[in-house]
Amino acid sequence: MLGKFQDAASLFAALAWGPWLLALLLGGGLFFLVFSRAAPFRYLRHGWRLLRGHYDEEGPGQLSHFQALASALAGTIGTSNIGGVALAITIGGPGAIFWMWVTAVIGIATKFFTCSLAVMHRGRDSAGELRGGPMYVIREGLHKRWRFLAYLFAGAGLVGCLPAFQANQLTQILRDVVFIDSGWLEAGEEQWRFNLTVGVLLGIGAGVVILGGLNRIARVAAGLVPCMTVLYLGGALIALALNIDKVPAVAALILRDAFTGEAAAGGALLTMILYGVRRGAFSNEAGMGTEAMAHGAARTKEPIREGLVAMLGPIIDTLLVCSATAFVILAAGVWQPGGSVSGVTLTADSFAALLGPAGSVMVVLSVLCFGVTTIFTYSFYGTQCAGFLFGAHRRRHYLWLYLGFIVVAAVITPVTAINIIDGAFALMAIPTMVSALLLAPKVKAAANVYFAALRNGKQ
Repeated sequence: MLGKFQDAASLFAALAWGPWLLALLLGGGLFFLVFSRAAPFRYLRHGWRLLRGHYDEEGPGQLSHFQALASALAGTIGTSNIGGVALAITIGGPGAIFWMWVTAVIGIATKFFTCSLAVMHRGRDSAGELRGGPMYVIREGLHKRWRFLAYLFAGAGLVGCLPAFQANQLTQILRDVVFIDSGWLEAGEEQWRFNLTVGVLLGIGAGVVILGGLNRIARVAAGLVPCMTVLYLGGALIALALNIDKVPAVAALILRDAFTGEAAAGGALLTMILYGVRRGAFSNEAGMGTEAMAHGAARTKEPIREGLVAMLGPIIDTLLVCSATAFVILAAGVWQPGGSVSGVTLTADSFAALLGPAGSVMVVLSVLCFGVTTIFTYSFYGTQCAGFLFGAHRRRHYLWLYLGFIVVAAVITPVTAINIIDGAFALMAIPTMVSALLLAPKVKAAANVYFAALRNGKQ
């Protein structure tokens, strides 16, 4: 039964992530970049000032700019940056990292448009509370004939926002790196009992925070994510500084393999590009629509401000954290194309090879922090989708299903877990990108007004 489920998940992801989706994400992002004439890129410093609270304001919404970005980063900086990068290298080869970078650069422009729209076209749920996200953008900003896209996004979001990969990778690193390596657990048939126990305990612990609502999630994320990001990046920089002679060769390997695909499983260039884009999209979520739900809750009257703050996400998430993970794995030299060791275990082995036991400890702590905060944030995303489809009073029912799925995710394979999410994310990208492309002129017009006022000292 489990084998059939895993085969179905693999087929689902393969069908969803065809070349057409590559064209939608990369082509759409390039359109945003050209259409805006890269204007938002020139205001990244202003975005940083917004994040630091220089322009705090009173307005509709529940979260400050910092809390909104921290909540969004809690969903993006997670096991995808640690385990997902390792899977990208194992399956797609080092060249997949280059295409993750491409996705991130283009994703900066995509996030500006999608997250500006999340504030520009907020809507009320059935309880009268103000909400943001692609489903509300479509309902409030587009003609009724596009309404089916809102339901497509929310329906796919019910699955895409399940904590499959996060719970799976948390269980894997506790089992492989902590218990098996310490001799407290023997590899073999009893692993499933350990996985089940961890899943149950994780579900109970997550419920304590998740059932407290968005404000509690945001407070936890704002406290944990910045500290763990600095710790993880610091550890990676120390590892690379101690092995600085290997860094040029690693960079050359990534660039060379990006256009040959020689190290990809099967040696297919298109496979490598698609997998790099998949992992990049899962990492920074640009164009997926999830991040728009977090930024749509920002306390602001000015949509462009939140778009500028959201642009910082792919820079921190993919260009910094994912790149650090990739360089450490490739510098350590313990990976093998299509190897049996992948995900967070490969990342932990790589850090241990460069930093010794301290490297493994740091990865374990990072995965625990990032994985748990991602689970918290994804629960908010999923409940927003459930509330849109079934009414705000049904959100609590989805939370119980969500917590139960943590147990399921703990016992399935990593590839199955990520295929479930990948397939659903692909479906979520369609309404997110289509609505953003249709409404792009509104964002550009608002941005022109905002940037002109900023230049004249009126913002």
